[in-house]
Amino acid sequence: MKSRVYFISVKPSDNLQAINEKLKRLLDESKSLDFIRKEDNVAVKLHFGEEGNTGFVNPAHLRVICEVISQKGGRPFLADANTLYRGRRLNSTDHLKLAGEHGFTKDACGAEVIIPDDTKKENVVSVRIDAKFIKNAKLARIFIDTQALIAVSHFKGHILTGFGGALKNIGMGCATREGKLAQHCDLAPVVHSEQCIGCGECEKICPAGAICIVNNKSVVDSSKCIGCASCMAVCPTMAMFIDFGAGDKVQEKMVEYSLAVLKDKKNKAAFINFAVKINKECDCWGMENPRIAPDVGILASSDPVSIDKASFDLVNRTCGKDIFKSVHPDQDGLKQLTYAQQIGLGNLDYELIEL
Repeated sequence: MKSRVYFISVKPSDNLQAINEKLKRLLDESKSLDFIRKEDNVAVKLHFGEEGNTGFVNPAHLRVICEVISQKGGRPFLADANTLYRGRRLNSTDHLKLAGEHGFTKDACGAEVIIPDDTKKENVVSVRIDAKFIKNAKLARIFIDTQALIAVSHFKGHILTGFGGALKNIGMGCATREGKLAQHCDLAPVVHSEQCIGCGECEKICPAGAICIVNNKSVVDSSKCIGCASCMAVCPTMAMFIDFGAGDKVQEKMVEYSLAVLKDKKNKAAFINFAVKINKECDCWGMENPRIAPDVGILASSDPVSIDKASFDLVNRTCGKDIFKSVHPDQDGLKQLTYAQQIGLGNLDYELIEL
């Protein structure tokens, strides 16, 4: 049976109020959040955006979502896990401060913001899945212990996975730093020397001492690299790139982590994708990156595979081509969806219900 994906379009002329009205209609008519019960603690998983990036979902939209949850008797809270790479989202104190600077506050969104410190054992849980790559997934406990989970995802391109949507938000986003490393650990960056200006920022930030400057160019010792991608995040010219030969494995590990997060959330999870402000790269990039597609709309579903496939199809239909393959030719984002269906996370076939 095909999974249902509900969709409402967003036009370039729509202001914030108009988009919020459409979001409210989408949630009401799709009944996507009707599974929430009184007193359910509801984790709203999202990305608060790295410093210098504005691609993240607008906090005003979270207000609408949290109000609907509260109306159903649920107790919403906004949450994310800390990053592997160095930046202002590396630790909970700085991450919370940055989230507030980006507008994610209790007053603005109607829900508390929680970012657990995964250096404390009580905030971490290991979920056994015995999958192809991941046997025990290291996750932020807050996403496992909560009664319900809502993934609010900004649909955009991604340098490692082709695109990022609900599956990436859940699989990569709910993992502890140890879990993120497990997903990235087969990767080591390569230097595009023609773009490298020898600024030394990558050398300064590398936590493993794997980078040095030789003849005004960065050189990476892959035997020391831990795959954290800190160097990619600080490189001002994007001279640092990943050896894409391992990209398929990253997608599959990410999907296996999604399986771990959703393992005990049957009929207790929903997914909302914002296919607007569709950028080339992830919101982890501490800079603005180019738009690759016009705004498309907002989608809602109980199936993470179907909603990502529908988002992918709608964006590409609007662009008249596979825009994600165009900007990331070494990646095929459909591999994450195919593997997700294979391990039982959802369906590639969907019924699109346009409102």
